Amino acid sequence: MAMFFTFLTFFKNSMMAYPECSYNIVHCTRSLTFLMWTLPIVFFLFIGHTSQLDEATEYPPLFEDALGTFFENLEFSKRNSRIEQFGLNEFDFIIVGAGSAGSVVASRLSEETKWSVLLIEAGGEEQFIMDVPLLANMLQFTDANWKYKTMPSNNYCLGFVNRQCNFPRGKVMGGSSVLNYMIYTRGNRRDYDAWADAGNFGWNSDIVHKYFLKSEDANITLQDPDFHQKGGLLSISEIPFKSILAKSFVQAGYEAGYPVRDLNGRSQIGFNFHQLTMKNGLRHSTNVAFIHPVIKRKNLHIRKNSQVTKILFDETGRKAIGVEYYRKKKKYRVLAKKEVIISGGAINSPQLLMLSGIGPKNHLISKGIKVLRDLPVGRNLMDHVALGGLQFIVNDTNTISRDKILGNANIIHDYLKYHNGPITIPGGTEALAFFDLKQPNNADGHPNLELLFINGALGSDETLRKNFGINDTLYNSAFKKIEQKNAYMILPMIMRPKSKGWIELKDQNPFRYPAIYPNYFSDESDLDIIVGGVRISQQLLETNAMKRINATLWDAPILGCKHFKFDSDEYWKCAARHLPFTIYHLSGTCKMGPIGDPTAVVDPNLRVQGFEGLRVIDASIMPEVPAAHTNAPTIMIAEKGSDLIKKSWGIII
Repeated sequence: MAMFFTFLTFFKNSMMAYPECSYNIVHCTRSLTFLMWTLPIVFFLFIGHTSQLDEATEYPPLFEDALGTFFENLEFSKRNSRIEQFGLNEFDFIIVGAGSAGSVVASRLSEETKWSVLLIEAGGEEQFIMDVPLLANMLQFTDANWKYKTMPSNNYCLGFVNRQCNFPRGKVMGGSSVLNYMIYTRGNRRDYDAWADAGNFGWNSDIVHKYFLKSEDANITLQDPDFHQKGGLLSISEIPFKSILAKSFVQAGYEAGYPVRDLNGRSQIGFNFHQLTMKNGLRHSTNVAFIHPVIKRKNLHIRKNSQVTKILFDETGRKAIGVEYYRKKKKYRVLAKKEVIISGGAINSPQLLMLSGIGPKNHLISKGIKVLRDLPVGRNLMDHVALGGLQFIVNDTNTISRDKILGNANIIHDYLKYHNGPITIPGGTEALAFFDLKQPNNADGHPNLELLFINGALGSDETLRKNFGINDTLYNSAFKKIEQKNAYMILPMIMRPKSKGWIELKDQNPFRYPAIYPNYFSDESDLDIIVGGVRISQQLLETNAMKRINATLWDAPILGCKHFKFDSDEYWKCAARHLPFTIYHLSGTCKMGPIGDPTAVVDPNLRVQGFEGLRVIDASIMPEVPAAHTNAPTIMIAEKGSDLIKKSWGIII
């Protein structure tokens, strides 16, 4: 009964947080949508899991007060979307995709009040539940995910269902910045200097640095003051809660002789806890950061649940003049007086270009598509891939488990009231480390390896297994016995991959997913990076920090690799082919390069080569993927791309 009254009090406080509901049902729609998502999850968090607690458990005092404080700080009333206007059919700029890049571009271009801007998104609105960090790994099972899969392979993804890797991509306002784990890393200066050295004038490290700072509102304690800034639209916070295991990982790095430093500072070699796109304990997506504050601009128009299927051109076939899109199975056309900007990401952007006649000539002809220009669209696909399954058993030190956390009323109380505690851990990952295996003694090296620390293991949380699609046979043989044990996982990740894949159309149908070939490990030197990461992870076991928690390697061999001696280099290379975990950093499929570069799709101004009024602004333009989680570099690209557009139309920056 007490729980029932607590739930009623929660509902009352929730409605009081939205006084607009008392006088205007239209303004209340957003609030009611929020409650539709929130009430069930709070019921699940607080009431559903309390059945696991002793009946005599005393619930935290003033729990309903905590909820009230939580809603006051959320300020969800500011998130109300304007009613979409479908009568208008001509705008100055059309932006396709409201993801990590498109949301930024729409926000920046609409700063010019004389310009009309249309932002088109295939998905719907970001919901509150998507912003709770701990639940990050559950979002892949929602409609906010495109749910792409790679084509079956005999060389990688061998331990996954149908030998296919899952490739999550955001289909929602905010795109993949809503699905990711919120990790904010920028990369190394050499990444961007290499872009410039390849002929991409204006993209060196000094220039892009100011665009990283432009977005940032830094709220971190350990920082290099020359590399951070306050006052931007995007909140960057250090992870609010640090578990014993994560502290042991970072301390182990220090004891092993590596620096603990701001990994977004002057150098990137070393260990630290995550910096995150987070504000007040909630995800700070590009939608929340860049669109919500400007949603009432009269010159900014947003059309959600609308999938663009074709770019429209004038009679010359060289000038983009609009797009065609479908909403609720009905076709629409909208025109752009100035430019069409494609920000669909590394899968959707090349797919749309190829459907519109821009791509590899022979491939388009084979699909019956009229060729407007022969460009290497869809080539140069890159990703940061890691070895899954490198797990370590510990003593009685508790690991992060969703059931453990959500079954603890005190933890929920602290999160709702103080925006703290383990619910702020994004999907269980808390810390990382970068290394340069080519120059192991250089504290200012260029990272080619990352170790990503996960509090928990494949057997600790069934969600992780389903995220990657591990098949039952492999899972049962190697990981099922770990289900009842405390453990952590380290993902050794290739940061500067030499292997590159490609994306192709299956046919002319814009609603059929493209064929994705990541081509992992086609350059076998990438596997040497994986092995190097395993060895460093094992070296950490010799530190006092790891000995205190009695960390030991889980040594059940992976089915399919038992013919190799366990823990040999060849065993780990085999394991990587069976369990290659994508870190969702797809990039490079509309490569940027100087005019005339036969490998490039866009020029350094991000204009599609050979066309007027058409640009691509997203992670697909990266010539080489930087040694970073790619959300921050993608936002930087959008910031710089917005300025490039403004300058080309006479705006003084």
